Amino acid sequence: MSTREHQPPSGGTAPCATPANVIPADDVIAGATPTGRASPSGPASAGDWPADLPRPIREEPLDGGYIGRTTLATLADGREVVVKRCPYPVDQEAVGLAALPAAGAPVPAVLGAAAHTLVLEHVTGDPDWAGLGRAVARLHRTVADRFGWPTPNFHGRFPQDNTWTDTWPAFYVDRRVRPQLARADLPTELRTRIGTACDGPLPELLRPNPPASLTHGDLWPGNMIGGRALVDPAVSHADRELDLAYLSLSDSLPGEFLSAYEREYPVDPGFPERRPALLLHKHLVNVRHFGVRSLPQLWALLEHYGW
Repeated sequence: MSTREHQPPSGGTAPCATPANVIPADDVIAGATPTGRASPSGPASAGDWPADLPRPIREEPLDGGYIGRTTLATLADGREVVVKRCPYPVDQEAVGLAALPAAGAPVPAVLGAAAHTLVLEHVTGDPDWAGLGRAVARLHRTVADRFGWPTPNFHGRFPQDNTWTDTWPAFYVDRRVRPQLARADLPTELRTRIGTACDGPLPELLRPNPPASLTHGDLWPGNMIGGRALVDPAVSHADRELDLAYLSLSDSLPGEFLSAYEREYPVDPGFPERRPALLLHKHLVNVRHFGVRSLPQLWALLEHYGW
């Protein structure tokens, strides 16, 4: 969602996750341009197809997807699959799709991957929102001893720095907010106020020592297929409240999902106070993706806290 593998800071060790709950992401991922867009040899290339899969004989567009292009395809051997063509190298997304089920969260099987093309199982069946809520709670109970991930990945079109960090406030501010702040097209006053918040009020508001949960990284109903599987991960070990804050942006999530999650892993009572601050990263990413229409949310967030 990369360049070279990020190693833990000097003198440290990589997080120790529950055995078999996290698959290390140790691939070297290359091919992203500085903006995170695909290179000319990316998704438009006729040769960009997994070598071990027969090619599609028919494709129909699927709804959704702001960044990639997704189709329902019938392969030459008769299998019905979902094909996702992305503006970023897909290796890191395939790694995330391996880490989630290892931690108990359902995802479509990865059937093949090429440079910018991901071929996935076509998920069918009745929704199981309660089961999915419990699965996300299990995901969040998979923890490491620090915050980050072995490799960079992408949030939408943009590279995401996952360098291992000892504390949650430092990870959120330095690996999530500041990189987006540096690249987003913002009015000078807004940029200055967010930078000032990063220097003190923002890290002071965050939980100082939450569990370093395995998180999906872009959790919203659009990334929940048929109420039964997760897709489009941007995984890292983070405060689980980051996933919960992203979920709060949607009013279409069935109540049984949240109720099942809460029964499995109760939410900290201080979360509502922190929730707007945990959306600062998302709003900055949205400015980079969608432009000035996302600026009002940033102004409102600063006014909410008086920053």
